[in-house]
Amino acid sequence: MFKDALQEMMNAEFDSSMSYEKNDKTNEKTNYRNGTTTKNLKSEFGEFEFETPRDRNGEFEPQIVPKNKRDISGIEEKIISLYGRRLSTREINEQIQNLYGIEVSSMMVSNITNQILPEIREWQNRPLESVYLIVFIDAVHSSVRQDNQIVKKAA
Repeated sequence: MFKDALQEMMNAEFDSSMSYEKNDKTNEKTNYRNGTTTKNLKSEFGEFEFETPRDRNGEFEPQIVPKNKRDISGIEEKIISLYGRRLSTREINEQIQNLYGIEVSSMMVSNITNQILPEIREWQNRPLESVYLIVFIDAVHSSVRQDNQIVKKAA
């Protein structure tokens, strides 16, 4: 889910920078979409493949996952907290500014939230298992005499 949310955020950022939606057929464009580049990102949830959109003029500078950045550990909590707390666009802007040190427009924040919300709702409404198994393991450590020595044993 994190990978999908991050990908949607990147696509929304790209749409905002291009100032037109994908598959828009108007002839008034000065820059065009030019596919994607793929890279492997590392996060606290593991390693995954990520696609960064490209434009023909090479003007798109992604801020969600900057160019040449491969390790994004630590941003997972921020991204999930943005949507989990139902923050306003101003509050989301503050979180992103704290995270990246950049200011994003309210239009970009709105585009990101509009693209992510359907996936979040789908995840929230997913069917849950009837039983979840949980095992708690604990021990008491005591000093015990063994072979004429005092050693710690777990019981």
